[in-house]
Amino acid sequence: MTSQLLDDLSGAAAIAGTVLLSPALSRRYRAWGATAHECREPLPGDENVPAPKLQSTRAIDIAAAPGDVWPWLVQLGHGRAGLYSYEGLENLAGCEIRNADRIEPAWQSLAVGDRIPLGPPGYPSFEVMDLVVDTRLVLLAHGRPDEPRNGWGFYLRPRPGHGTRLLVRSRYDYPDTAGQRVLWRALTEPIHFVMERRMLLGLRARIERTVQRA
Repeated sequence: MTSQLLDDLSGAAAIAGTVLLSPALSRRYRAWGATAHECREPLPGDENVPAPKLQSTRAIDIAAAPGDVWPWLVQLGHGRAGLYSYEGLENLAGCEIRNADRIEPAWQSLAVGDRIPLGPPGYPSFEVMDLVVDTRLVLLAHGRPDEPRNGWGFYLRPRPGHGTRLLVRSRYDYPDTAGQRVLWRALTEPIHFVMERRMLLGLRARIERTVQRA
């Protein structure tokens, strides 16, 4: 088996296990890597989804300065650098994602109001709501006015010794019906955790490898 296939199989197993155990694991995976203070503190962009029905705050330490982390975040998306997660699983859903292992100058242009697609036309996309270089990237799921508002924010904090603390906050809103609650809590949220955790680990590996080579 190729390493890519093994990676995707491990991702599929992680999703199955997390979905199965989600009632017991939800508090932990909503705060994966983050401190209690980081989970509670208000962050720029929270106002875009003022009354979320679900919120997660996850974090990872990266042995690189914020200026080394930022270019990898800016190039997220379909047709760009991908999502640094389980590429094969993304593509099973038709996202046509290809993860990059380099910083590409052509993908470094991003501004408030731009869209970051998660797949080809017709797939969900996020709008850039706030952007401060080397500091934060705040996104909001784009859809019709009557659709749920889902926020996704990335926050870079310098750490002693040329490091970065990367926080990722998601705030979900959805129709308050029994069916939607079950869908989001028992399926969507645990799947998002597994994919986002892999994204954070994939980011760290790529960034630290690039910094070491430099």
